Amino acid sequence: MTDGKKNQKESSIIDDKPVAIVTGGGKGIGAACCRALHDKGFRIGIHYRTSSQPAQDILSGINGNGFLLQADLTEPDQADNMVRQIKETAGRVDILVNNAGMCINDSILSMKIDAFDAQRAILRGTWYLTKKILRLFMLRQSSGRIINISSVVGHTGNAGQIPYTMEKAAMDTMTKSLAKELWDRNILVNSVAPGFIDTDMTSLLTEEIQQNILKEIPLGRMGKPEEVAEVVAFLAKQGGYINGSVIHVNGGMYSG
Repeated sequence: MTDGKKNQKESSIIDDKPVAIVTGGGKGIGAACCRALHDKGFRIGIHYRTSSQPAQDILSGINGNGFLLQADLTEPDQADNMVRQIKETAGRVDILVNNAGMCINDSILSMKIDAFDAQRAILRGTWYLTKKILRLFMLRQSSGRIINISSVVGHTGNAGQIPYTMEKAAMDTMTKSLAKELWDRNILVNSVAPGFIDTDMTSLLTEEIQQNILKEIPLGRMGKPEEVAEVVAFLAKQGGYINGSVIHVNGGMYSG
């Protein structure tokens, strides 16, 4: 065996460290989740769709204790390839954080069907990836935890975001239904519903909109990605009696 092939084989050796997969792990809340889960002792699978450099930066920031996963999760074939890569690289999945998403803003009168379908495809991709991870890893392991990142607007609604709010509401009902399906399989399913968090997405809002939002938050500020990630890390490592729940992280603007 040549040195190159030997090194390649050695780099793909599966270890026993627990593995957490974070979709949309290169930026914002996803990146904070990668760091928090790494601090809890997990090897991190950092998924991204197009932003390879931010994902690489996160991997470097956790001392290379993980691996990158590129896929457009709205395409089933790409999700299948990603799951195969996880099997070859890690051989297990202990935590799945379904964080990947996007927000298409437009009123119901202006939005085109293609834009609606693009938003809806994110939910379908989350459902499909979860199904594959369950079948190939968690059910065989008889253990695992699934953490869905939803949103406060899935409960309150928000003007100009009907498909997005529909998607996030569906994430929480998916959580509750899946927890019931898996009640006897030692797999916990929960949602974390952030409020308005200081990320690239909220930075695009006008100053006027941001100030109006702050008026609705009793703590008087937007949250930090790390404050959401703290809850995700707790659910990943502790919280053994929490299942089928939606945990709100929103500074008091909505209590559920």
